[in-house]
Amino acid sequence: MENNSNPNWERQALEHLLLENLKETRKARRWKAVLRVLTLLVIVAVLFAVFDFHLPGRGMSVERHTAMVTLEGEISSSTIANAMDINSSLVSAFENEHSAGVVLRINSPGGSPVQAGMINDEIHRLRKLYPNKPFYVVVEDICASGGYYVAVAADQILVDKASLVGSIGVIMEGFGFTGLMDKLGVTRRMITAGSNKGMLDPFSKEEPKQVEMVKTMIDEIHQQFIQVVKEGRGSRLKDAPELFSGRIWNGEQAVKLGLVDGYGTVDSVARDIFKAPDVLDYTMKENFAERVAKRFGAEAGAAAGKALVKAPDLK
Repeated sequence: MENNSNPNWERQALEHLLLENLKETRKARRWKAVLRVLTLLVIVAVLFAVFDFHLPGRGMSVERHTAMVTLEGEISSSTIANAMDINSSLVSAFENEHSAGVVLRINSPGGSPVQAGMINDEIHRLRKLYPNKPFYVVVEDICASGGYYVAVAADQILVDKASLVGSIGVIMEGFGFTGLMDKLGVTRRMITAGSNKGMLDPFSKEEPKQVEMVKTMIDEIHQQFIQVVKEGRGSRLKDAPELFSGRIWNGEQAVKLGLVDGYGTVDSVARDIFKAPDVLDYTMKENFAERVAKRFGAEAGAAAGKALVKAPDLK
């Protein structure tokens, strides 16, 4: 009886269903469009990460500015603080005619003496090539050992009062498992050609002669380090008995000892010393493909080797 009282009820029901279906279709299209945009953004981000379209410092500015390069973390051929990338960044910073000066921002506990030495040498080369372009080091949290080895090549080193500076020493470390092997009844079998080929093997007992050989070697590296510091700091260094003992100092102590020149930041150097407050970062950035390669590539084997016996470190 109700249907007979409203002869158009079937039409109205059909219109309602069609309207709801149209709303759902429009909603689905909107979501599909949003997903397409998000997918496109992800693809673009991945392309930029993998292929690294950005070349730091080159052609980025035609205005007078302060060029900054960052050295952060352990100095090693397998980290972002490697000599090849840092030196390439420094070359770009120095050669840009619009850079008023170059600041190396350091936050590093040290690392490879070879890599640190390569960076130090390149800084000296660039300073001779561009004698009118000032080069400053600004220390943030820490500039120790290999980091300080690099820093002494600068015109001036500036710190915060609480920065950690120094650690002018060399360390070579490893593990010995002979006591545990004796308890477990495990015997080491190692065949070498050359009496010192298995030197510092963690599964063999220490040989006093070999220990002395290693001590002599790291002492020589220590003396090389000391010489680099003396040449870089010159008469600014104070005569302190523990200066080259491997001790670390805070920024305030480092100023008094002549290890550094004063207090400052990247911005204060750019603004007050170079008179070029615009800071342009020239640091080479590691792209996604390189990070993946380093994480899952040959570095796994190198890390396993380091866990047993490490090469000398400026730490």
